[in-house]
Amino acid sequence: MATRTAVDHNWDDLLQELRVTQTGLQILTGFLVSIPFQQRFTVLTGFEQGVFLAALSVALVATMTVLAPPTFHRLLFRQQEKEWLVRVGNVFARLGLLLAAVAMSLVAWLIFSVVIGAAAGVIALVGAAAAFLLVWSGVPLVARRRALVAATPRHSPRD
Repeated sequence: MATRTAVDHNWDDLLQELRVTQTGLQILTGFLVSIPFQQRFTVLTGFEQGVFLAALSVALVATMTVLAPPTFHRLLFRQQEKEWLVRVGNVFARLGLLLAAVAMSLVAWLIFSVVIGAAAGVIALVGAAAAFLLVWSGVPLVARRRALVAATPRHSPRD
C-alpha cells in the first residue's frame, strides 16, 4: 500500500470541506427553486424578481463550482493529476464560497425587502456582505497575524 502524501491529505481535507459547502448550497438552491411556485411570488416587483433570479443564478453557479473538483477527480482518476486537482480544487472551492456569500446576501436583501421594505433590504444586503467578509476573511487574517507574531523571535533587553 502506498504511503499517504501531503497532497493526498490536502485532497481529503478539500473534499471534506466541499461536502459541507455542497450540502448548504443544495439547501439554499432548493429553497430558491421553490419560491416561484409560491403564491406570494406574483406580488414581487419586477426588480425583486430580478434580484431573485440573480440570487438563484449565483446559487446555481456556486453549486456547480463546488461540484467541479470531485467531477474533475472522476474524469482524471488514476491519471497522476492529484497535485493539479488540489491546486485547481482550492481555486474552485474559494470561488464557490465567494458565490455562496453573494447568493446568501442577495437572499437576505430579497427577504428583508419583501417583508419590511426596500431600505431594510439594502441594509440586510450590506450587513450580510459585511458579516461574510468579517467572519470568512477577517477572522482567519487575525489568526494568521497572531501566528506570525508568535513565530517572530523576541529579543531580550540584553541583546
